[in-house]
Amino acid sequence: MSGEFGEFHDELRTVARDLLGKTGADGVDWPLLVRAGWTGLEVPEEYEGTAATFTEVAILLEEIGRAAARTAYPSVAAGVGALSALEPDARRDTVLRETVAGTTIPVAVLGGDMVPAAGGETACAGTGGIVPTFLLTETIEGFRLSGSADFVPDAPVATTLLIPARAPGGSVRLVFVEPGAGGLRIAERQVVDATRSLGRVEAHEVSVAAESIRPFRSDIRDGLRVLYDRAALAVACDSLGIAASMLDATVEYARVRTQFDRPIGSFQAVKHACADMFVELTIARRLVSGALAADGTADRSRAVSAAKSFTGEAGVRIAGKAMQLHGGIGYTWESGIHRYLKRATLNRALFGAPADHRRVLADRYRAG
Repeated sequence: MSGEFGEFHDELRTVARDLLGKTGADGVDWPLLVRAGWTGLEVPEEYEGTAATFTEVAILLEEIGRAAARTAYPSVAAGVGALSALEPDARRDTVLRETVAGTTIPVAVLGGDMVPAAGGETACAGTGGIVPTFLLTETIEGFRLSGSADFVPDAPVATTLLIPARAPGGSVRLVFVEPGAGGLRIAERQVVDATRSLGRVEAHEVSVAAESIRPFRSDIRDGLRVLYDRAALAVACDSLGIAASMLDATVEYARVRTQFDRPIGSFQAVKHACADMFVELTIARRLVSGALAADGTADRSRAVSAAKSFTGEAGVRIAGKAMQLHGGIGYTWESGIHRYLKRATLNRALFGAPADHRRVLADRYRAG
């Protein structure tokens, strides 16, 4: 994630690490994060943003994973991506400005149990397109929204929901819905990772104003696929941060922990284990960088599937190995390593398990 902006990226990473280092068990202080400019990082200057790219956002996402931080920022980053994919209008522009100011938390309602090619109502179709799980209908009284999505990251804390839905005529639209709308229900989901919040979003004949139904930009062929790829890549960035943190912690522990009057890092088995972790982390970083470079190209989805499948598994393997090499303390609250393992385990499943993404890759190679 460096390239020609390497120096700037290093500085951004350092600042992010310092800010997240002040995080307590209750999570990142949202006003502090807003003042640091995170919510406006990718937003164009005309909306008070700083007009950076998703590559810079990805650095923050990796650092959040490295800190195993509790924050809605990854979902807001996805929400900004969804807003940026829409045709400009007064409603969209207002939400963008409020997001930069930190007064709105927009969340794109994408089910975390979506998989890339297995079929089913919450999955992408076998053709590579994605099937919306919400439906818009038009009556003489106006538009109605119905449907559901499960394991939606940060849905319980959203102030604006951006719900993709199939509109009359078959096109896909993004619908702005307030969490308190009549007929809308958000139920928190309990998951293995206690550092994050996920929820099930259900809409039953929710009344929607016409101006709240927005089309994707004309230059975007499959808007829902773009949102899904971004969500999957954001999770891969989080896993990358987890893996980097666990390798650093393990190497440091192996350097100071002694057995038989020798640092355990001097033992061949420990050296090999750390070397394996380093190799996996290096491959994962290369794949994530490749997926970021492919953003906006026809190869984007393939690159995201490669990054998500490998990094999702690597994060779990590296965190698991870190726990083993920390011996007895790896399981304790004192070490905190179990928090990383649980977070990596959730990441592995969110927006497609490794097997799902590898199936996509295999299908594309079979298709030539």
